[in-house]
Amino acid sequence: QVHLVESGGGSVQAGGSLRLSCAASGYRYSRYCMAWFRQAPGKEREGVASLDSDGSTTYAPSVKGRFTISQDNAKNTLYLQMNSLKPEDTAMYYCATNERVLGPWYELSSYKYWGQGTQVTVSS
Repeated sequence: QVHLVESGGGSVQAGGSLRLSCAASGYRYSRYCMAWFRQAPGKEREGVASLDSDGSTTYAPSVKGRFTISQDNAKNTLYLQMNSLKPEDTAMYYCATNERVLGPWYELSSYKYWGQGTQVTVSS
């Protein structure tokens, strides 16, 4: 049973930083593709960043240069370091995974397993 638990969310002022974590269990972590998504109130869930099983990363244009996705295989944990946060980054952040991506990395349907989310609020 694949299980993902996000943590690290909170409230921060614009320009600040947060590091989100996603603890994974129930599968061979290092062979799976991982991603972070976010959903702001009244908006659709959108892809933020992805980390493929070969270590390659991809970012949404809105966060490129500010966010960094990484992992610690020994801890089965995915991270999202978020710097220079903006009010428009306010959202619930989710991690997602699958043994292989079923479509474009930014599509929700490409991932089978999801965490419950962690809230990030950025004030101006």
